[in-house]
Amino acid sequence: MITSVLVANRGEIACRIFRTCRDLGIRTVAVASDADENALHARVADATVRLPGAVPAETYLRGDLIVKAALAAGVDAVHPGYGFLSENAGFARAVLDAGLVWIGPPPEAIEAMASKTHAKKLMGLEPLREVTEADLPVLVKAAAGGGGRGMRVVRRLEDLDGALEGARAEAASAFGDGEVFVEPYVEDGRHIEVQILADTHGTVWALGTRDCSLQRRHQKVIEEAPAPGLTLRLAQELQDMAVRAARAVDYVGVGTVEFLVADGTAHFLEMNTRLQVEHPVTEAVFGLDLVAEQLRVAEGHALAPEPPRARGHAVEARLYAEDPANDWSPQTGTLHRLTVPEGVRLDAGHADGDSIGVHYDPMLAKVVAHAPTRAEAVRKLAGALERATIHGPVTNRDLLIRSLRHEEFTSARMNTGFYDRHLQDLTRQPPDPWALLAAALADAHGRSRFGGWRNLPSQPHIRRYTLAGEEHEVRYRHTRNGLAADGVHVVHADTNLVVLEVEGVRRRFEVARYGDEVHVDNRRLTALPRFPVPTAERAPGSLLAPMPGTVVKIAEGLITGSSVQAGEPLVWLEAMKMQHVISAPLTGRLTALEVTPGQQVELGMLLAVVQSP
Repeated sequence: MITSVLVANRGEIACRIFRTCRDLGIRTVAVASDADENALHARVADATVRLPGAVPAETYLRGDLIVKAALAAGVDAVHPGYGFLSENAGFARAVLDAGLVWIGPPPEAIEAMASKTHAKKLMGLEPLREVTEADLPVLVKAAAGGGGRGMRVVRRLEDLDGALEGARAEAASAFGDGEVFVEPYVEDGRHIEVQILADTHGTVWALGTRDCSLQRRHQKVIEEAPAPGLTLRLAQELQDMAVRAARAVDYVGVGTVEFLVADGTAHFLEMNTRLQVEHPVTEAVFGLDLVAEQLRVAEGHALAPEPPRARGHAVEARLYAEDPANDWSPQTGTLHRLTVPEGVRLDAGHADGDSIGVHYDPMLAKVVAHAPTRAEAVRKLAGALERATIHGPVTNRDLLIRSLRHEEFTSARMNTGFYDRHLQDLTRQPPDPWALLAAALADAHGRSRFGGWRNLPSQPHIRRYTLAGEEHEVRYRHTRNGLAADGVHVVHADTNLVVLEVEGVRRRFEVARYGDEVHVDNRRLTALPRFPVPTAERAPGSLLAPMPGTVVKIAEGLITGSSVQAGEPLVWLEAMKMQHVISAPLTGRLTALEVTPGQQVELGMLLAVVQSP
C-alpha cells in the first residue's frame, strides 16, 4: 500500500495531486527549484526537497535529482504529473530501478506512445519525409511532450527551415528532447480526445469524449466533456480506437488519445501517456477522482468491468497570466487576490500574494463548472468567471467570458480556428466611463484629507488612467456635499466602494489599489501620476521587450548597420517556456543592437533600433 508520494512536478498539478493524497491519508513530498522555493506547491506539501540548478526552467527535467530526492524523503511512490518528465520512459525506469512505485504506465508503453512518430506508426500512419508545395499547409510538431510547445504551422516552403529550428529549440527547452516531425495540417478541425483508464488485470475503460477545440498557439484554453455535436457512431468509433491504442501497448493507468475530427472523419494525433490538464471535466461527468484511480491502479487494484455512467456536462477554462490582445504575451507580477464564487471547482497553482515569474507556464488556475446540460454548464462557468476576483497581472479572463458567450461556441460550431477568426473582436474592450470615474473617486477619497470644496465654481480635478493600453482622463469635483461628477449622482464613495446612480440605475463598484495598479471590479487600470515627470521618448523604430525573458537567439549575421526588411525576425525571446519572435517594425537599417544571446531582459527594455533609410 502506498503511504507517501513525491510529485515530480510543480504548480497547479502538484497541488491537485497533493489534495487527493491528503484525502486518502497519504504523506506528500514536493520538489522545488530555487525559483519555486516559496511556491504554493512547496508550501502545501508535507515536506519539500530543493532541486539545485542554475536554470530554474530546466531543474524539473533532472530525473536523477528527483529520484535522489524521493529516496532522501523516504517515499513509496513517484507521481510525474504532466509536462516535464511525465512521458519520459527513462525517468520511469529510473524510478522503478530505485525500488519505488511509478504512478504511471509501464516504461515500454511510454516509449511506444510518448514519441508521436512511433505512435503514428503503431496506428498505421507515417510522418512526412519530404515536404512539397502540394503538402502545404503542414504542422511541425515535437515528438515528445505537448501543451502546444514545439509546434509551428507552415504555409510557405521558405518558412519550413525556420519553423523546424524554432520548434526544436522550444521542444528541447520544455521537454529535454528536440526531436520534431512534420505532418499534414488539418485546417479548422475539431480537437476531440478520449480519456482512458486501464488496470493491470486487462480492463480498459474509455471515459467518454472531450472537446478541446478552443486553442491559442496549439495550447488548449477551454475544454468540455462530453464533446458536443458528435454522432453516436463517431463517438463510439473514437472510444473504440482509443481502447485499441491502449491495448496495443499493454497500457496501464490514465492516458488520453487525441484526434482531429473534420467532415465526420477522425484523424489520429497522438496518445498522451499521462494525466491531462483538462482531466477535471471527465471527473465531473463520471463522478471520479482520476488521481485516486491512478493510485489504486498503481497499488494493483482491479477496475470494475464497466465504468460509471456519465452524468451531465462539464466545462473548464484555463486562466492564464497573459495578454491575448498583445500576441498572447505572458505577464508577470504579484497575484494579489484570486477567488471564485461557490459552486465551481478551482484548481490553482498560485495563492494570494504569490509572484508570477518568467520561468514557467503562465497558467494561474483552472475553473470548472458542472451542470445537467451543456447550456447550463457554459452559463455557470461564464458567470463564475465574471464574478471572480482576480487582482494582479493582466489575464485572459475577459477573453474566456466572451468566448463562452460567443454564438459559435454556445451553438457548438467551434473548431481550432476559432481565435484566428474572432480574437480581434473578443479582445476589443470599450472603456466603461463609470468604472473609470469610480477609480478616480475612490482614489480622491483615499488621498484627500480635506473636503476641497469652494463656494465659487472651480476647475474640475483630473485623474488619468491607462486601460488596455489606452490613456483615459477622468474629471470630478469636490462640493459642499462631497464628491460629484457630471451626468451621474454619487451615492457613496470611499477607498473601497463607489456607488453611482445613472438615469435611475445604481451600480456598485468595488475598488482595490496596489501601488499604481487599480482594480475596479473586473477591470485592471494603471494610475498615471498627476504631474508626470518628462521622459525622453524612444526613437521611432525602437524594438522593446514585450515581456521579461531571455534572449535565445539573434538573427544570423545581424550587426549594427545591417539592412532589414519589415517583418523580418531579428531577436528571439524565451519566456514561460515559449519562444517569441521580435521582428523589424519597418524596412531600413539597424542602428542599434543592445542585447546578446543568453541575456536576461526586463519588460520594456530596448532590444534594437531600426531606422528608415
